[in-house]
Amino acid sequence: MEEIKSHDLFDFMSQISQEMSSEYARIQKRATEDSGTAGDQGEENWAELLRDWLPPTYQIVTKGRIINQDGNTSPQVDVIVLKSSYPKKLLNKKVYLAAGVAAAFECKVTLKAAHIAEALESCVAIKSFFTPRKGSPFKELNAPILYGLLAHSHYWKGDRSTPVENIENKLVEEDRRLVDHPRKTIDLICVADLGSWHSSKKTFLTPNQYLNLRTPPNHSGRSLETTTAYIGHTNNFENQMEHFKPIGAFIFYLFHKLAWENQEYRSLADYYDLTDIAGSGSGPVRYWNSNIYSDEIKVKLERYITGVERSIVSNGEPWDEWQIMF
Repeated sequence: MEEIKSHDLFDFMSQISQEMSSEYARIQKRATEDSGTAGDQGEENWAELLRDWLPPTYQIVTKGRIINQDGNTSPQVDVIVLKSSYPKKLLNKKVYLAAGVAAAFECKVTLKAAHIAEALESCVAIKSFFTPRKGSPFKELNAPILYGLLAHSHYWKGDRSTPVENIENKLVEEDRRLVDHPRKTIDLICVADLGSWHSSKKTFLTPNQYLNLRTPPNHSGRSLETTTAYIGHTNNFENQMEHFKPIGAFIFYLFHKLAWENQEYRSLADYYDLTDIAGSGSGPVRYWNSNIYSDEIKVKLERYITGVERSIVSNGEPWDEWQIMF
């Protein structure tokens, strides 16, 4: 493994992790007396972390519902990240206009399997508020809002417990049950003392055996395939970086995903990437056929597959909505 030089960011992530651990211990002392207050304190911990690490142009609020253009409202969300354009007059109304929300998070003090199912249900419901976007693979594979699940710690503490496997198995199970399009995947999960997961989407060419993409004349025998995955960066990952902290991975991928929607933040997202604060990770893959794309995108991708227009899909071009991986 290539040696990674020390960086102050590693120390910052260690400090944040220690603070979150201390807060967890403090909250747990009183949790049985008043679980509601314990939950409120946990939410405020995460809200404060976001206030400290996201650009000041974002407003961070707690406990609210999201309302779409038709007047439909979401279940209550614990922490909401509002765009800089959000009207000041409406900041404390507790019902937030969907178009002004950049990200939303459910927060748990101690994560359980049921919380993952609940988070996926809320994620799908809220992302369904938004009209599907068209024009590029990025727009069609991603909703304009991020959704995540945050926890200080987890329920599986026994000697023979397998918390990482439990989380990933439940995540895959609920994803298969609830998510009918890649844009509805949950974007981020962080358990501060265990690991961080982020959604990944990849489009590439494969032998024409999985998909129902219409086969054009003189087809090359290869078709477009899209996969989604939840990539886990965990403390017990083989050969994990010594400096790795789950919160570091969470901050990196949150910032990176926000930067896709806001160009102003891309230089710092690139900087975080170069420091490698996210560590290493992997995760199970789900396959999708070409019906997830609009007819416009399918036609363009067919032209790419058959060699008519090879310049459409990019490979490695930063922040290109036609690149192969998001």
